[in-house]
Amino acid sequence: MDDLFGSAAQDSDDGDNDDAADSAQSRSGQSRSAQSRSTPPRSPLAVRMRPRTLDEVVGQQHLLGQGSPLRQLAAGADAAGPAGPSSLILWGPPGTGKTTLAHVIARGPGRKFVELSAITSGVKDVRRVMDDALTARDLYKTTTVLFLDEIHRFNKAQQDALLPGVEKGWVVLVAATTENPSFSVVSPLLSRSLLLTLKPLTDADIEGLLVRAVEDPRGLNGNVRLSDEALEHLVRLSGGDARRALTALDAAAGVAFGDADDVGSAGAGDGGTDADGTAGIGGGQQTTVEPVTVELRHTERALDAAAVRYDRAGDQHYDVASAFIKSIRGSDVDAALHYLARMLEAGEDPRFVARRIVISAAEDVGMADPTALQTAVAAAQAVQLIGMPEGRIVLAEAVVHLATAPKSNAAYMGINKAIADVRAGLGNGIPSHLRDAHYPGSKQLGHGVGYKYAHDAPHSVAAQQYPPDDLVGRDYYEPTANGAERDIAVRLERLRKIVRGK
Repeated sequence: MDDLFGSAAQDSDDGDNDDAADSAQSRSGQSRSAQSRSTPPRSPLAVRMRPRTLDEVVGQQHLLGQGSPLRQLAAGADAAGPAGPSSLILWGPPGTGKTTLAHVIARGPGRKFVELSAITSGVKDVRRVMDDALTARDLYKTTTVLFLDEIHRFNKAQQDALLPGVEKGWVVLVAATTENPSFSVVSPLLSRSLLLTLKPLTDADIEGLLVRAVEDPRGLNGNVRLSDEALEHLVRLSGGDARRALTALDAAAGVAFGDADDVGSAGAGDGGTDADGTAGIGGGQQTTVEPVTVELRHTERALDAAAVRYDRAGDQHYDVASAFIKSIRGSDVDAALHYLARMLEAGEDPRFVARRIVISAAEDVGMADPTALQTAVAAAQAVQLIGMPEGRIVLAEAVVHLATAPKSNAAYMGINKAIADVRAGLGNGIPSHLRDAHYPGSKQLGHGVGYKYAHDAPHSVAAQQYPPDDLVGRDYYEPTANGAERDIAVRLERLRKIVRGK
Protein backbone atom coordinates (compact mmCIF):
# COMPACT_ATOMS: atom_id res chain seq x y z
CA MET A 1 0.00 0.00 0.00
CA ASP A 2 1.12 3.54 -0.68
CA ASP A 3 -0.68 5.48 2.01
CA LEU A 4 0.97 8.27 3.88
CA PHE A 5 0.26 7.02 7.34
CA GLY A 6 0.19 3.22 7.29
CA SER A 7 -2.00 0.26 6.46
CA ALA A 8 -5.48 0.83 5.14
CA ALA A 9 -6.70 -2.20 7.05
CA GLN A 10 -6.44 -0.33 10.37
CA ASP A 11 -9.72 0.83 11.95
CA SER A 12 -10.26 4.55 12.19
CA ASP A 13 -10.76 4.12 15.95
CA ASP A 14 -7.21 2.92 16.50
CA GLY A 15 -6.04 6.41 17.33
CA ASP A 16 -8.67 6.75 20.06
CA ASN A 17 -7.67 3.46 21.67
CA ASP A 18 -4.05 4.47 21.51
CA ASP A 19 -4.83 7.81 23.16
CA ALA A 20 -6.12 5.99 26.21
CA ALA A 21 -3.12 3.70 26.33
CA ASP A 22 -0.68 6.57 26.00
CA SER A 23 -2.45 8.59 28.67
CA ALA A 24 -2.31 5.66 31.04
CA GLN A 25 1.40 5.27 30.33
CA SER A 26 2.17 8.90 31.17
CA ARG A 27 0.37 8.68 34.53
CA SER A 28 1.54 5.28 35.65
CA GLY A 29 4.27 4.77 38.25
CA GLN A 30 5.14 1.33 36.91
CA SER A 31 8.40 0.73 35.10
CA ARG A 32 8.21 0.90 31.30
CA SER A 33 9.21 -2.76 31.06
CA ALA A 34 6.32 -3.87 33.24
CA GLN A 35 3.99 -1.57 31.35
CA SER A 36 4.96 -3.12 28.01
CA ARG A 37 3.81 -6.50 29.32
CA SER A 38 0.38 -5.24 30.39
CA THR A 39 -0.50 -2.77 27.62
CA PRO A 40 -2.10 -4.15 24.44
CA PRO A 41 0.05 -3.82 21.31
CA ARG A 42 -0.28 -0.41 19.72
CA SER A 43 -0.49 0.30 16.04
CA PRO A 44 2.54 1.99 14.40
CA LEU A 45 2.98 5.72 14.86
CA ALA A 46 2.37 6.31 11.16
CA VAL A 47 -1.05 4.69 11.47
CA ARG A 48 -2.01 6.56 14.64
CA MET A 49 -1.08 9.90 13.06
CA ARG A 50 -3.09 9.37 9.89
CA PRO A 51 -5.04 12.59 9.15
CA ARG A 52 -8.78 12.53 9.65
CA THR A 53 -9.54 15.72 7.73
CA LEU A 54 -7.97 17.54 4.82
CA ASP A 55 -6.88 20.28 7.22
CA GLU A 56 -4.60 17.75 8.97
CA VAL A 57 -2.89 16.71 5.73
CA VAL A 58 0.73 17.81 5.55
CA GLY A 59 1.84 19.44 2.31
CA GLN A 60 0.01 19.34 -1.04
CA GLN A 61 -1.55 22.74 -0.36
CA HIS A 62 -1.62 23.37 -4.11
CA LEU A 63 -4.35 20.71 -4.30
CA LEU A 64 -6.32 21.59 -1.18
CA GLY A 65 -7.65 25.08 -1.85
CA GLN A 66 -11.30 25.90 -1.26
CA GLY A 67 -13.48 24.51 -4.04
CA SER A 68 -10.76 22.18 -5.31
CA PRO A 69 -11.79 18.75 -6.62
CA LEU A 70 -10.34 17.11 -3.50
CA ARG A 71 -12.31 19.43 -1.21
CA GLN A 72 -15.50 18.75 -3.16
CA LEU A 73 -14.97 15.01 -3.03
CA ALA A 74 -14.12 15.02 0.69
CA ALA A 75 -17.26 17.06 1.46
CA GLY A 76 -19.36 14.19 0.17
CA ALA A 77 -23.09 14.83 0.04
CA ASP A 78 -22.53 18.20 1.74
CA ALA A 79 -20.47 19.55 -1.17
CA ALA A 80 -21.60 22.99 -2.32
CA GLY A 81 -21.99 24.16 -5.90
CA PRO A 82 -23.33 22.56 -9.05
CA ALA A 83 -20.24 20.50 -9.88
CA GLY A 84 -20.44 16.78 -9.31
CA PRO A 85 -17.63 14.62 -7.96
CA SER A 86 -14.79 13.96 -10.41
CA SER A 87 -12.71 10.83 -10.78
CA LEU A 88 -9.13 11.47 -9.78
CA ILE A 89 -5.71 10.02 -10.50
CA LEU A 90 -3.23 10.86 -7.75
CA TRP A 91 0.35 10.71 -8.97
CA GLY A 92 3.33 11.18 -6.72
CA PRO A 93 6.26 9.56 -4.93
CA PRO A 94 5.71 7.22 -1.98
CA GLY A 95 4.82 8.86 1.31
CA THR A 96 3.30 12.02 -0.15
CA GLY A 97 -0.29 11.27 0.86
CA LYS A 98 -2.08 9.49 -1.96
CA THR A 99 -3.77 6.84 0.15
CA THR A 100 -4.18 9.23 3.06
CA LEU A 101 -6.22 11.55 0.85
CA ALA A 102 -8.34 8.60 -0.23
CA HIS A 103 -9.09 7.70 3.39
CA VAL A 104 -10.00 11.29 4.21
CA ILE A 105 -12.39 11.24 1.26
CA ALA A 106 -13.84 7.99 2.64
CA ARG A 107 -15.08 9.91 5.70
CA GLY A 108 -17.27 12.17 3.54
CA PRO A 109 -21.02 11.85 4.21
CA GLY A 110 -23.30 10.11 1.75
CA ARG A 111 -20.54 8.12 0.15
CA LYS A 112 -19.81 4.42 0.06
CA PHE A 113 -16.08 3.77 0.08
CA VAL A 114 -14.58 0.68 -1.56
CA GLU A 115 -10.87 -0.04 -1.69
CA LEU A 116 -9.02 -2.31 -4.10
CA SER A 117 -5.33 -2.92 -4.64
CA ALA A 118 -4.09 -3.53 -8.15
CA ILE A 119 -1.57 -5.94 -6.66
CA THR A 120 -4.20 -8.40 -5.47
CA SER A 121 -7.34 -7.54 -7.49
CA GLY A 122 -8.40 -8.45 -11.00
CA VAL A 123 -11.14 -7.80 -13.55
CA LYS A 124 -13.60 -9.97 -11.59
CA ASP A 125 -13.20 -7.78 -8.50
CA VAL A 126 -13.62 -4.59 -10.54
CA ARG A 127 -16.83 -5.85 -12.15
CA ARG A 128 -18.25 -6.88 -8.77
CA VAL A 129 -17.61 -3.36 -7.44
CA MET A 130 -19.28 -1.87 -10.51
CA ASP A 131 -22.39 -4.03 -10.07
CA ASP A 132 -22.64 -3.14 -6.37
CA ALA A 133 -22.10 0.55 -7.16
CA LEU A 134 -24.93 0.53 -9.72
CA THR A 135 -27.22 -1.05 -7.17
CA ALA A 136 -26.23 1.46 -4.49
CA ARG A 137 -26.88 4.36 -6.84
CA ASP A 138 -30.27 3.15 -8.10
CA LEU A 139 -31.68 1.81 -4.81
CA TYR A 140 -30.06 3.95 -2.12
CA LYS A 141 -29.00 7.10 -4.04
CA THR A 142 -25.46 6.56 -2.73
CA THR A 143 -22.31 7.36 -4.67
CA THR A 144 -19.55 4.78 -4.49
CA VAL A 145 -15.98 6.02 -4.25
CA LEU A 146 -13.59 3.35 -5.52
CA PHE A 147 -10.03 3.75 -4.35
CA LEU A 148 -7.62 1.76 -6.51
CA ASP A 149 -4.05 1.69 -5.26
CA GLU A 150 -1.09 0.94 -7.55
CA ILE A 151 -3.21 1.37 -10.69
CA HIS A 152 -0.07 1.19 -12.83
CA ARG A 153 0.04 -2.53 -12.01
CA PHE A 154 -3.26 -3.05 -13.86
CA ASN A 155 -2.86 -4.13 -17.48
CA LYS A 156 -4.88 -2.60 -20.31
CA ALA A 157 -7.73 -5.10 -20.04
CA GLN A 158 -8.07 -4.53 -16.31
CA GLN A 159 -8.06 -0.76 -16.72
CA ASP A 160 -10.60 -1.01 -19.54
CA ALA A 161 -12.95 -2.78 -17.12
CA LEU A 162 -13.11 0.47 -15.12
CA LEU A 163 -14.28 2.58 -18.07
CA PRO A 164 -18.06 1.86 -18.09
CA GLY A 165 -18.47 2.62 -14.39
CA VAL A 166 -16.36 5.78 -14.54
CA GLU A 167 -17.96 7.11 -17.72
CA LYS A 168 -21.54 6.45 -16.60
CA GLY A 169 -20.98 7.71 -13.09
CA TRP A 170 -21.55 4.44 -11.27
CA VAL A 171 -18.36 5.08 -9.31
CA VAL A 172 -16.05 7.95 -8.59
CA LEU A 173 -12.59 6.55 -9.15
CA VAL A 174 -9.69 7.68 -6.98
CA ALA A 175 -6.59 5.94 -8.32
CA ALA A 176 -3.08 6.20 -6.92
CA THR A 177 0.17 5.60 -8.75
CA THR A 178 3.86 6.27 -8.29
CA GLU A 179 4.50 6.08 -12.06
CA ASN A 180 3.76 8.65 -14.74
CA PRO A 181 0.10 8.08 -15.72
CA SER A 182 0.88 9.14 -19.27
CA PHE A 183 2.78 5.86 -19.63
CA SER A 184 0.96 3.62 -17.15
CA VAL A 185 -2.74 4.53 -17.48
CA VAL A 186 -4.77 3.94 -20.65
CA SER A 187 -5.77 7.09 -22.52
CA PRO A 188 -9.58 6.64 -22.24
CA LEU A 189 -9.35 6.38 -18.46
CA LEU A 190 -6.92 9.28 -18.28
CA SER A 191 -9.23 11.51 -20.31
CA ARG A 192 -12.15 10.76 -17.97
CA SER A 193 -10.23 11.65 -14.81
CA LEU A 194 -8.49 14.65 -13.32
CA LEU A 195 -4.76 14.15 -12.90
CA LEU A 196 -3.46 15.57 -9.63
CA THR A 197 0.29 15.60 -9.09
CA LEU A 198 1.48 15.30 -5.51
CA LYS A 199 4.82 16.86 -4.67
CA PRO A 200 7.48 15.47 -2.31
CA LEU A 201 7.08 16.97 1.13
CA THR A 202 9.47 19.77 2.03
CA ASP A 203 11.81 19.66 5.02
CA ALA A 204 9.52 22.12 6.77
CA ASP A 205 6.53 19.81 6.16
CA ILE A 206 8.38 16.82 7.62
CA GLU A 207 9.66 18.82 10.59
CA GLY A 208 6.16 20.03 11.41
CA LEU A 209 4.80 16.51 11.13
CA LEU A 210 7.43 15.11 13.51
CA VAL A 211 6.83 17.84 16.07
CA ARG A 212 3.10 17.20 15.88
CA ALA A 213 3.63 13.45 16.28
CA VAL A 214 5.67 14.03 19.44
CA GLU A 215 2.99 16.20 21.04
CA ASP A 216 -0.27 14.74 19.72
CA PRO A 217 -2.21 12.37 22.04
CA ARG A 218 -2.59 10.04 19.08
CA GLY A 219 1.18 10.03 18.67
CA LEU A 220 3.78 10.01 21.42
CA ASN A 221 1.64 12.22 23.68
CA GLY A 222 4.53 14.30 24.97
CA ASN A 223 6.34 11.27 26.39
CA VAL A 224 9.48 12.13 24.40
CA ARG A 225 11.41 15.22 23.47
CA LEU A 226 13.36 15.56 20.23
CA SER A 227 16.78 17.16 20.33
CA ASP A 228 17.52 19.56 17.49
CA GLU A 229 20.20 17.22 16.11
CA ALA A 230 17.84 14.23 16.17
CA LEU A 231 15.08 16.21 14.48
CA GLU A 232 17.44 17.39 11.75
CA HIS A 233 18.69 13.84 11.21
CA LEU A 234 15.16 12.42 10.90
CA VAL A 235 14.16 15.14 8.45
CA ARG A 236 17.23 14.55 6.32
CA LEU A 237 16.78 10.78 6.18
CA SER A 238 13.07 10.97 5.39
CA GLY A 239 13.71 12.09 1.81
CA GLY A 240 10.35 13.89 1.72
CA ASP A 241 8.50 10.71 2.74
CA ALA A 242 6.17 11.28 5.69
CA ARG A 243 5.66 7.59 6.39
CA ARG A 244 9.40 7.01 6.51
CA ALA A 245 9.83 9.98 8.86
CA LEU A 246 7.20 8.73 11.31
CA THR A 247 8.49 5.17 11.18
CA ALA A 248 11.98 6.44 11.91
CA LEU A 249 10.73 8.55 14.82
CA ASP A 250 8.88 5.55 16.21
CA ALA A 251 12.05 3.44 16.04
CA ALA A 252 14.25 6.16 17.55
CA ALA A 253 11.81 6.68 20.39
CA GLY A 254 11.91 2.95 21.06
CA VAL A 255 15.71 3.07 21.31
CA ALA A 256 15.55 6.08 23.64
CA PHE A 257 13.02 4.37 25.93
CA GLY A 258 15.15 1.24 25.92
CA ASP A 259 18.16 3.25 27.10
CA ALA A 260 16.03 4.89 29.79
CA ASP A 261 14.86 1.47 31.02
CA ASP A 262 18.46 0.30 31.30
CA VAL A 263 19.37 3.36 33.35
CA GLY A 264 16.25 2.93 35.46
CA SER A 265 17.10 -0.70 36.21
CA ALA A 266 20.61 0.28 37.31
CA GLY A 267 19.30 2.84 39.80
CA ALA A 268 16.18 1.00 40.97
CA GLY A 269 17.64 -0.43 44.17
CA ASP A 270 17.67 2.78 46.18
CA GLY A 271 14.56 4.44 44.86
CA GLY A 272 16.67 7.37 43.65
CA THR A 273 16.28 9.43 40.54
CA ASP A 274 17.45 7.95 37.25
CA ALA A 275 19.75 9.75 34.84
CA ASP A 276 16.79 10.62 32.61
CA GLY A 277 14.90 12.29 35.43
CA THR A 278 12.49 9.41 36.17
CA ALA A 279 12.00 8.04 39.64
CA GLY A 280 13.66 4.74 40.46
CA ILE A 281 11.55 1.84 41.70
CA GLY A 282 12.36 0.08 44.92
CA GLY A 283 11.80 2.61 47.65
CA GLY A 284 8.04 2.55 47.43
CA GLN A 285 7.84 6.19 46.32
CA GLN A 286 6.59 6.57 42.72
CA THR A 287 6.40 9.71 40.59
CA THR A 288 5.17 10.61 37.12
CA VAL A 289 7.39 9.44 34.26
CA GLU A 290 9.30 12.37 32.76
CA PRO A 291 9.65 12.76 28.97
CA VAL A 292 12.59 10.93 27.47
CA THR A 293 14.86 12.90 25.14
CA VAL A 294 15.54 11.35 21.74
CA GLU A 295 19.14 12.22 20.92
CA LEU A 296 21.07 11.99 17.67
CA ARG A 297 22.68 8.74 18.84
CA HIS A 298 19.23 7.17 19.18
CA THR A 299 18.28 8.03 15.61
CA GLU A 300 21.62 6.74 14.34
CA ARG A 301 21.14 3.44 16.14
CA ALA A 302 17.58 3.11 14.89
CA LEU A 303 18.47 3.92 11.27
CA ASP A 304 21.63 2.68 9.64
CA ALA A 305 21.30 4.76 6.45
CA ALA A 306 18.80 6.41 4.17
CA ALA A 307 17.21 4.04 1.68
CA VAL A 308 18.02 4.95 -1.90
CA ARG A 309 14.83 6.18 -3.55
CA TYR A 310 15.10 4.83 -7.05
CA ASP A 311 12.67 2.76 -9.10
CA ARG A 312 14.32 1.28 -12.16
CA ALA A 313 10.93 0.86 -13.82
CA GLY A 314 9.50 4.23 -12.87
CA ASP A 315 10.06 7.97 -12.91
CA GLN A 316 13.10 7.87 -10.64
CA HIS A 317 14.93 5.93 -13.34
CA TYR A 318 14.46 8.79 -15.78
CA ASP A 319 14.73 11.62 -13.25
CA VAL A 320 18.08 10.51 -11.82
CA ALA A 321 19.47 9.72 -15.28
CA SER A 322 18.36 13.18 -16.44
CA ALA A 323 20.02 14.87 -13.47
CA PHE A 324 23.16 12.80 -14.14
CA ILE A 325 23.47 13.95 -17.76
CA LYS A 326 22.63 17.56 -16.93
CA SER A 327 25.30 17.61 -14.22
CA ILE A 328 27.90 16.39 -16.72
CA ARG A 329 26.71 18.98 -19.23
CA GLY A 330 26.89 21.67 -16.57
CA SER A 331 30.49 20.67 -15.66
CA ASP A 332 29.55 19.83 -12.04
CA VAL A 333 31.74 16.77 -11.59
CA ASP A 334 30.72 16.29 -7.95
CA ALA A 335 26.99 16.22 -8.69
CA ALA A 336 27.62 13.92 -11.64
CA LEU A 337 29.50 11.47 -9.40
CA HIS A 338 26.67 11.65 -6.85
CA TYR A 339 24.05 10.66 -9.41
CA LEU A 340 26.35 7.96 -10.78
CA ALA A 341 26.69 6.52 -7.26
CA ARG A 342 22.95 6.81 -6.71
CA MET A 343 22.17 4.80 -9.83
CA LEU A 344 24.79 2.16 -9.16
CA GLU A 345 23.84 1.75 -5.49
CA ALA A 346 20.19 1.34 -6.49
CA GLY A 347 21.14 -1.54 -8.78
CA GLU A 348 20.88 0.24 -12.12
CA ASP A 349 22.29 -1.68 -15.07
CA PRO A 350 25.82 -0.26 -15.54
CA ARG A 351 25.46 -0.79 -19.30
CA PHE A 352 22.59 1.69 -19.30
CA VAL A 353 24.80 4.20 -17.49
CA ALA A 354 27.64 3.58 -19.96
CA ARG A 355 25.33 4.20 -22.92
CA ARG A 356 24.24 7.51 -21.45
CA ILE A 357 27.87 8.51 -20.99
CA VAL A 358 28.64 7.73 -24.65
CA ILE A 359 25.69 9.86 -25.75
CA SER A 360 26.79 12.71 -23.50
CA ALA A 361 30.32 12.59 -24.91
CA ALA A 362 28.99 13.10 -28.43
CA GLU A 363 26.17 15.49 -27.62
CA ASP A 364 27.63 17.73 -24.92
CA VAL A 365 31.42 17.54 -25.23
CA GLY A 366 31.63 16.96 -28.95
CA MET A 367 34.56 18.39 -30.86
CA ALA A 368 35.61 20.60 -27.95
CA ASP A 369 37.43 17.47 -26.75
CA PRO A 370 37.32 14.69 -29.38
CA THR A 371 39.03 12.29 -26.95
CA ALA A 372 35.96 12.32 -24.65
CA LEU A 373 34.02 10.06 -27.01
CA GLN A 374 36.97 7.69 -27.14
CA THR A 375 37.03 7.53 -23.35
CA ALA A 376 33.28 6.97 -23.17
CA VAL A 377 33.29 4.16 -25.73
CA ALA A 378 36.27 2.54 -24.01
CA ALA A 379 34.43 2.76 -20.68
CA ALA A 380 31.32 1.12 -22.14
CA GLN A 381 33.41 -1.73 -23.53
CA ALA A 382 35.37 -2.09 -20.28
CA VAL A 383 32.20 -2.33 -18.17
CA GLN A 384 30.98 -5.21 -20.33
CA LEU A 385 34.40 -6.83 -20.08
CA ILE A 386 35.00 -6.62 -16.32
CA GLY A 387 31.51 -6.11 -14.87
CA MET A 388 30.75 -4.77 -11.41
CA PRO A 389 31.81 -3.70 -8.85
CA GLU A 390 35.10 -2.75 -10.53
CA GLY A 391 33.16 -1.26 -13.43
CA ARG A 392 32.23 1.67 -11.19
CA ILE A 393 35.85 2.85 -11.34
CA VAL A 394 35.83 2.91 -15.13
CA LEU A 395 32.49 4.72 -15.22
CA ALA A 396 33.73 7.25 -12.68
CA GLU A 397 36.81 7.98 -14.79
CA ALA A 398 34.67 8.58 -17.85
CA VAL A 399 32.30 10.83 -15.88
CA VAL A 400 35.19 12.89 -14.52
CA HIS A 401 36.63 13.25 -18.05
CA LEU A 402 33.33 14.40 -19.51
CA ALA A 403 32.33 16.69 -16.65
CA THR A 404 35.67 18.49 -16.61
CA ALA A 405 36.09 18.64 -20.41
CA PRO A 406 35.30 21.77 -22.45
CA LYS A 407 31.78 21.57 -23.85
CA SER A 408 30.34 22.01 -27.31
CA ASN A 409 27.06 20.84 -28.82
CA ALA A 410 27.96 22.33 -32.21
CA ALA A 411 28.08 18.96 -33.99
CA TYR A 412 24.77 17.97 -32.38
CA MET A 413 23.11 21.24 -33.34
CA GLY A 414 24.60 21.01 -36.83
CA ILE A 415 22.99 17.65 -37.63
CA ASN A 416 19.69 18.87 -36.15
CA LYS A 417 19.67 21.91 -38.46
CA ALA A 418 20.54 19.76 -41.45
CA ILE A 419 17.73 17.33 -40.63
CA ALA A 420 15.30 20.23 -40.24
CA ASP A 421 16.14 21.47 -43.75
CA VAL A 422 15.72 17.98 -45.20
CA ARG A 423 12.34 17.60 -43.52
CA ALA A 424 11.37 21.02 -44.87
CA GLY A 425 12.01 19.79 -48.41
CA LEU A 426 15.24 21.70 -48.98
CA GLY A 427 18.19 20.21 -50.80
CA ASN A 428 16.89 19.69 -54.33
CA GLY A 429 19.02 17.34 -56.37
CA ILE A 430 22.77 16.76 -56.39
CA PRO A 431 25.25 18.79 -58.47
CA SER A 432 26.02 16.90 -61.68
CA HIS A 433 29.77 16.90 -61.17
CA LEU A 434 29.32 15.00 -57.86
CA ARG A 435 27.08 12.27 -59.26
CA ASP A 436 28.23 8.73 -59.88
CA ALA A 437 30.06 8.50 -63.21
CA HIS A 438 31.09 4.86 -63.12
CA TYR A 439 28.22 3.22 -65.01
CA PRO A 440 27.88 3.21 -68.85
CA GLY A 441 26.08 6.27 -70.19
CA SER A 442 26.68 8.42 -67.13
CA LYS A 443 29.04 10.70 -68.98
CA GLN A 444 26.37 11.45 -71.59
CA LEU A 445 24.16 12.62 -68.70
CA GLY A 446 26.89 14.99 -67.54
CA HIS A 447 27.65 13.03 -64.38
CA GLY A 448 31.13 13.73 -63.08
CA VAL A 449 31.86 16.36 -65.71
CA GLY A 450 33.97 19.13 -64.20
CA TYR A 451 34.61 17.31 -60.91
CA LYS A 452 37.84 18.44 -59.21
CA TYR A 453 39.78 15.74 -57.41
CA ALA A 454 40.58 17.29 -54.00
CA HIS A 455 44.03 15.71 -53.71
CA ASP A 456 45.13 17.44 -56.91
CA ALA A 457 44.48 20.86 -55.39
CA PRO A 458 46.80 22.79 -53.03
CA HIS A 459 46.41 21.61 -49.45
CA SER A 460 44.02 18.91 -50.84
CA VAL A 461 41.15 21.41 -50.81
CA ALA A 462 39.46 22.19 -54.14
CA ALA A 463 37.11 25.07 -54.85
CA GLN A 464 33.82 23.67 -56.14
CA GLN A 465 30.13 23.38 -55.25
CA TYR A 466 29.23 20.49 -52.96
CA PRO A 467 25.71 21.17 -51.61
CA PRO A 468 22.51 21.30 -53.69
CA ASP A 469 21.82 24.63 -55.37
CA ASP A 470 19.28 25.80 -52.78
CA LEU A 471 21.65 25.15 -49.88
CA VAL A 472 24.77 26.88 -51.19
CA GLY A 473 26.31 28.99 -48.42
CA ARG A 474 24.24 27.34 -45.61
CA ASP A 475 26.34 26.83 -42.44
CA TYR A 476 25.29 23.95 -40.19
CA TYR A 477 28.36 23.41 -38.04
CA GLU A 478 29.23 26.48 -35.99
CA PRO A 479 32.16 25.66 -33.69
CA THR A 480 32.45 27.30 -30.32
CA ALA A 481 35.52 28.92 -28.81
CA ASN A 482 35.78 26.10 -26.27
CA GLY A 483 38.64 23.61 -26.12
CA ALA A 484 39.79 22.08 -29.38
CA GLU A 485 37.01 23.84 -31.31
CA ARG A 486 38.90 27.10 -30.90
CA ASP A 487 41.47 25.82 -33.41
CA ILE A 488 38.81 24.08 -35.50
CA ALA A 489 36.95 27.38 -35.93
CA VAL A 490 40.01 29.06 -37.43
CA ARG A 491 40.67 26.15 -39.79
CA LEU A 492 36.99 25.88 -40.76
CA GLU A 493 36.87 29.56 -41.76
CA ARG A 494 39.83 29.05 -44.15
CA LEU A 495 38.33 25.84 -45.57
CA ARG A 496 34.97 27.46 -46.32
CA LYS A 497 36.65 30.38 -48.09
CA ILE A 498 38.64 28.05 -50.33
CA VAL A 499 35.81 25.58 -51.06
CA ARG A 500 33.30 28.35 -51.78
CA GLY A 501 35.78 30.30 -53.92
CA LYS A 502 35.89 33.34 -51.67
